[in-house]
Amino acid sequence: MIQDGPSVNPEQLLARYGETLKQAAASAERTDQALRQIGGEASSPDGLVTVRVNASGATTGLELRAGARGMDPEELARLILRTTQQAQGDVGTKVVETMREFMGEGEGLEFVKSHLPRPVPVAEEAPPAPQRRDTRADDDYFDNPPDVIS
Repeated sequence: MIQDGPSVNPEQLLARYGETLKQAAASAERTDQALRQIGGEASSPDGLVTVRVNASGATTGLELRAGARGMDPEELARLILRTTQQAQGDVGTKVVETMREFMGEGEGLEFVKSHLPRPVPVAEEAPPAPQRRDTRADDDYFDNPPDVIS
């Protein structure tokens, strides 16, 4: 029998393969631990809303300051949504940075990027002044209703 190259020892091949699997599992565990510690946070420009999210973008915290009580409900909802999107964009950036450390540049990182929220730019112009609700007690409101016709 003629051999063209060095003989392959199946035990050595399996041992190398086993070591490669152990290294991959250890790397996956380090990546998992790093991702579990990542979170994103954003506050609205006026500071009335703060949102925190985990690495997957799920909301883990929502803080509303006292000034939010007088806001129009629709305006408050938009502010919460926008701030949540900014927090999700923040965490997406952090996830990409972490994955880049473990994976390097390449197709794998591009795949991760394609499934994360994009950072939302913070509005450069001041948000419109919030519309204030009439917070008087019902008796006061009906005794002295607001002028609806100017």
